[in-house]
Amino acid sequence: MLLMQYCFGSDGMAERHRLRAMTGIGETGGTMSLLLAFAPFIVFAIVDRLVGSTEGLIAAAAVSAGILLRDWLTPNRSPKVLEIGTFILFGGLALYSVLAHPTWSVFGVRLCVDGGLLLVVLITMVIRRPFTLQYAREKVAKELWDSPGFLRTNYVITCAWAVAFLIMAVADAILVYMPEWPPRIGIIATIVVLVGAVKFTGWYPEHRRAAASRSG
Repeated sequence: MLLMQYCFGSDGMAERHRLRAMTGIGETGGTMSLLLAFAPFIVFAIVDRLVGSTEGLIAAAAVSAGILLRDWLTPNRSPKVLEIGTFILFGGLALYSVLAHPTWSVFGVRLCVDGGLLLVVLITMVIRRPFTLQYAREKVAKELWDSPGFLRTNYVITCAWAVAFLIMAVADAILVYMPEWPPRIGIIATIVVLVGAVKFTGWYPEHRRAAASRSG
């Protein structure tokens, strides 16, 4: 800390903290909270592959409920739009699967999940509450919540995740309607776009801070 103060000076340190606060989603805690919100999808993918689709949907719905309960019971936290949408998505699909016993394929289920997640993300943008916004606001001062830089950063990151989910849904649809295509296409597409979205989530706020620092 003393070295940073020596390099930047007290004014430079204040400016550095201000720039970091403007783009809170890139903070380690903010990014980890965001990634935790996708835990139900990871659980679904694992259980679906090892046990079955219905069991995967039920397990994912249970994890979603646990995350919501944590946010309700933890001080200074509140349920997020993404978490609520995820619970509704997995809960609804699990209930349908148990009651209707559909004969959908593995990639048919994944298309429903990825398409549903894309819809949730798009809805958060339509209502002007990009889903990353709630996570970022937990890491910045309240007076910065409506600042243009803060809002723009969250819209861009949310758009990046929407593109990732769109690509995943398209890959699922290809494998549903063109079963002769190798399944590894869906696996590769999922890994590539998710890693890309995670890296972009960490990179873009730093890019914004650097650009603001240069212009300032």
